Amino acid sequence: MPDVRPSAVIEGVVVVVPERHGDERGVFVETYRRSWFPAGREMVQGNRADRRAGSVVGLHYHLHQADYWYVPAGTARVVLHDLRVGSATDGATLSLDLDGVDHRGVFIPPGVAHGFAALTDMTITYLVDGYYNPADELGVAWDDPAVDADWGVDHPVLSHRDRGNPRRADIPEGRRPHAGLRTDGGAGTSGVAQP
Repeated sequence: MPDVRPSAVIEGVVVVVPERHGDERGVFVETYRRSWFPAGREMVQGNRADRRAGSVVGLHYHLHQADYWYVPAGTARVVLHDLRVGSATDGATLSLDLDGVDHRGVFIPPGVAHGFAALTDMTITYLVDGYYNPADELGVAWDDPAVDADWGVDHPVLSHRDRGNPRRADIPEGRRPHAGLRTDGGAGTSGVAQP
């Protein structure tokens, strides 16, 4: 049986340690099962990204979309920060390492900012419960002191987009998520988000 546990730090986040089966041929891991997240919606799109050591992606967040992240190769330091007004864990930050050794995955609900640092060259796969919708691709500064995250890298390499994200206190009116906010707003056009 996999170990499926709600986070004690951020409400709605779920960490999964799946069963690992191996023999002389290699390893088999069931990385995702819909029944692990009874409050979640059907995942409709799967994506993969390869990142070089030292890269930082994020922090991103969505008002309408949940993610499920899994790292099959390399190591990522995942940083999650609750932005949801009215959430019991608003303002909480959780950091955890995902890698191709223990095969943990993490479910990230809407309104929780998420990002990762590539501690090694790595691959991340992520499932989302809404098609890519540019209007729901939001961000907050990765180095915001209010987030207070240890990214584990000394000289991060970031995209232009992520260098320009506002601090938490400067998120524009109407873009700050609220606890319980969830609509069909994730049903945008089909496409691929850039993690």
